[in-house]
Amino acid sequence: MLRNERLKETLNSLQAASADIEGCAVVTEDGLIIASSLQQNMEEDHVAAMSAVMLSMGNRIARELKRGDLEQLFVKGKSGYVIMTNAGPHAMLVAITRPEAKLGLIFLDVSRASKALDEILA
Repeated sequence: MLRNERLKETLNSLQAASADIEGCAVVTEDGLIIASSLQQNMEEDHVAAMSAVMLSMGNRIARELKRGDLEQLFVKGKSGYVIMTNAGPHAMLVAITRPEAKLGLIFLDVSRASKALDEILA
C-alpha cells in the first residue's frame, strides 16, 4: 500500500473510532496538507494555515515558558474542540470535534493515530 493510502486509511480509522470527530488532517509545520479526512464545509488550505499558526504560537509559548518540547495543542470553542498533536518530526495531526466530545476517548484515539502516522511518515 502506498504511503498516501496508509495515511488516509489511518485518518479514516480515527474518524470511524469516534462519531465525535468531525474531521482530521495531517499537516506540516509549514501549513501544508499531507493528508486529510475533512468534511466538505472545511477547506483544507484554511485548516492547514490555521494549524501552522497554532503550532508556531504553541512552540513559542512552550519555549518561552520553559515547558519543554511541544506535544499537544488544545482549543475549546463553543462549537467544539481542535486538538493537535505531533505526528512525526515535521507533522501534526489535527482533529476537529463536536462540542459534546468525550475528550478522554478522543485523546486516546488521537494518541494512537499519531503514533501510527509517525511510523508511516518515518
